[in-house]
Amino acid sequence: MRNWSAILFAFALLGCEGETENQTAKTEDAALLYNWRFRGGLIPSVELNEREMIRKIREAILAKKAKNEAAAFKGYTGTIPETGVDFEMIAIDGGTFLMGSDENEPDRFEDEGPQHKVRVSPFWMGKFEVSWAEYQPYMITNVSRHPNGYRDTKQNLGRLVDWTSSPSTPYMEMSFGMGIGRRFPAICMTHHAASKYCQWLSMQTGDFYRLPTEAEWEYACRAGTTGAFSCPPDEIEDYAVIDPEQIRDGYVKMGSRKPNQWGLYDMHGNVMEWTMDGYDARAYEERSGATEPIDDPWVRPTQRYPRVARGGSWYDPAYECRSARRIFSDTSWQIQDPQLPKSIWYLTDAQWLGFRLVRSDEIPSEEDMFEMWNSGNMHYKDTDVLPNWDDPIYKIPVEANP
Repeated sequence: MRNWSAILFAFALLGCEGETENQTAKTEDAALLYNWRFRGGLIPSVELNEREMIRKIREAILAKKAKNEAAAFKGYTGTIPETGVDFEMIAIDGGTFLMGSDENEPDRFEDEGPQHKVRVSPFWMGKFEVSWAEYQPYMITNVSRHPNGYRDTKQNLGRLVDWTSSPSTPYMEMSFGMGIGRRFPAICMTHHAASKYCQWLSMQTGDFYRLPTEAEWEYACRAGTTGAFSCPPDEIEDYAVIDPEQIRDGYVKMGSRKPNQWGLYDMHGNVMEWTMDGYDARAYEERSGATEPIDDPWVRPTQRYPRVARGGSWYDPAYECRSARRIFSDTSWQIQDPQLPKSIWYLTDAQWLGFRLVRSDEIPSEEDMFEMWNSGNMHYKDTDVLPNWDDPIYKIPVEANP
């Protein structure tokens, strides 16, 4: 049975006059045919409401973009309307670069090659990772939710921002005593949680935020450089929070080291960062035969694990923090989670993992926007095909420093 009251209420909150029953029925039919599955099975009413919400968010984003079309492409400081917390974005001009590591780069892994030319469109990227001050108000709300993050549609939905899916109540203190507030990076969120934060922020600001693709992340990290790091290797500890001895007990304040040439802090170390891509160990091999640069590549995820994180962390030696290093998620990042089934929001064992915002200059289609914000919870865990650890492509290079 269709939940018309929830649908119409979402329309009203978005300033929409609503659709006719026939139009809404067609929308619902299309959503069902698309057949994305959420944990626990297909939930038609949730998916329908999500799609209608995204359609209206996208309309608002396009309207704002058209109004500001003549604005200069430059960095800016944004403010989260819900909380008043500021965040800084750096304008990254588009360009072409060699993605991956050179075959002679010390400590490289096989999945970092072959190198291939990639063309990246302009975008904005967070000057820092998303902080606890930004993320915590989204993570901890006074709104009662189901484990999947959605409100019961039988209740009074209140504000639209409350209807947006967000984490269930955490079952432990998720900073693990390492520090919270404006200067410390938020950690331990799943790919789904990071993506939904981007939707929550986009809804409030009228700008399109998402996770970076692998290509965007590496392009921004390199900042025009071609070596293992965006700085001289012997100066890496001036630019990166790393741990050659692997005895450090936590992250430090963001911006404690020097930025790269484009003004981005902590691209090497402190906390590694989610990207939008699913992990494909041989994606670069498939691209290597291209005669022209590949435009804005994105490996669309088809399962919850593995997804790609970049940048290394406070617990890693330098070689794990190289510009081309690809880290992929694993079920071991959630071993301590006491819940059954495991949470779709928290990775209790990933105390070195956060994320950084990207804002696209080009606005994607409604279908792509839906996938970018929802792919982290679209797939059943029991369908995941995890990496074969005996494959040589995953082995730590012999010359790597322990």
